[in-house]
Amino acid sequence: MNYQHLQQTWPDFSQRITAFMHRLGLDSLSLQSDHAALRVNDNHLAQLLADEFSQHGKIISNNMINGRPILIIKLIEPLVIGTMKIQCVELPFPSDKAYPVEGWEHIELVFPSLAKTCDELVAELIEKAPQLAKVIAGNTIAGSDENSDIKVKQSSPKGDNERLANPTIAFKANGICIKVHPHDIQTIIASEQASSI
Repeated sequence: MNYQHLQQTWPDFSQRITAFMHRLGLDSLSLQSDHAALRVNDNHLAQLLADEFSQHGKIISNNMINGRPILIIKLIEPLVIGTMKIQCVELPFPSDKAYPVEGWEHIELVFPSLAKTCDELVAELIEKAPQLAKVIAGNTIAGSDENSDIKVKQSSPKGDNERLANPTIAFKANGICIKVHPHDIQTIIASEQASSI
């Protein structure tokens, strides 16, 4: 896997993400995506991708999160999914967990909110997208099992210097994931840099 391979696989990933957004009803909220994320299982490959992506953008963050380096690369030319222009790529170096598939794994949508906890974010998201209540509760939509394959995880990932709470809700199905959080990744990075001054 290399940068060229990721460019070639982006259209398929984009179509799958678009369909999943529609299935969840998130497309009706007109949210923007602040970044797309990769998954790799090998440190050498992660470094190769970091070097290749650096030729197409700039590393704006290299932070330890959950015990491993995670790079954020701001692209010169954004990635596009539908009407969304995605400015950044998240490249985590491997952890102890091995991913079954390497490559594009998720996008993150910014749901503007002052939520400081996952519970607050869930409540606000359900207010705007009530169809997600059953999915988030782990139940199927409309009493069928059509969405039983969707897994939901809530977390509050935090970088070493982060000052903004950024609760996150992840929706996973069929090897892809859409995460929803209240703050743009570039705003989070700015908060980290302000706290290290």
